[in-house]
Amino acid sequence: MAATAEPGTHPARPLTRAQRRVRDIRRLHVGRALTQLAFAALILSAAVRHQFAERGTAASVDALCPFGAVETLLTWITAGHFVPKIHQSNMVLGLSVLVATVLVGNAFCGWVCPFGALQDGLSWVRRRLRLPVVRVPQAWDRGLRWGRFVVLAVIIWMSATTARLWFSDYDPYLTVFSLRWLFEFNARTMALQLLILLVVVAGSLLVDRFWCRYLCPLGAVFAVVGHLSILRIRRSPAACTDCARCDTPCPMGIEPSKAKPFVSTDCVGCMECVVACPVPGSLRVDGPVLLGMPLRPDTLGPSRPHRTPAGTGQRP
Repeated sequence: MAATAEPGTHPARPLTRAQRRVRDIRRLHVGRALTQLAFAALILSAAVRHQFAERGTAASVDALCPFGAVETLLTWITAGHFVPKIHQSNMVLGLSVLVATVLVGNAFCGWVCPFGALQDGLSWVRRRLRLPVVRVPQAWDRGLRWGRFVVLAVIIWMSATTARLWFSDYDPYLTVFSLRWLFEFNARTMALQLLILLVVVAGSLLVDRFWCRYLCPLGAVFAVVGHLSILRIRRSPAACTDCARCDTPCPMGIEPSKAKPFVSTDCVGCMECVVACPVPGSLRVDGPVLLGMPLRPDTLGPSRPHRTPAGTGQRP
């Protein structure tokens, strides 16, 4: 016998497209937040162990940062050794993240980096407090993004010429997650570090991912390596209705709605634009990609619907 609904109950109705999109957005937010919190907890636990362990018996936060491989690269090539405080683990992490970026794009910044998670948290606070958001004009935004490459060049040069981990004195990530402000606080020696952190935090309250957009040297590396990524987010002109809903949630301020056909390599792989898109197939993760060129034609996205002229039952 066919199953019938119990008295007083209603059969479950299938979700509408809008309801499915809201569900997917919520799932993404929860999944990404939990992943970011897990990695942040891992780094903080390492910092606590380092503070309480005997000297030299527990890794510091410096040894758990892939950017250390970039800082010591020039010294390693020219002198055959690492900058002090850089460990082989930095090289392993750096190579792993580099390979992952080539294979699947820059998911590190959107899902793993603890300082990226902190900035996402600051954006959440701003929305909760209804603080104003600063809209940086496009011309200024394009120019300011070159700041990442300037910072990267200065760090590599200073690390090589001073033969020490020069950036550790100014790195806001290290200032927060090393926990030295908690266990080894010294107002005189930490004044500049805390001032830089204060500027970055204030900027991140006004502009989503302020540090990532304009100053992060590792972000500069990913922006270049991203051109080699085999998987990238692709826009389908055949499916896109130019509603620009995908632009609003992007924490990096790029415009997926104008991708031709791939989004900017400034993308941090958060997938916010993909789940926000109301048109199936308009934005999707696509591959394989060779040097920014699609190897497959745009056949996955549906064509725009035809309109039926009034008074006829035929399509034009």
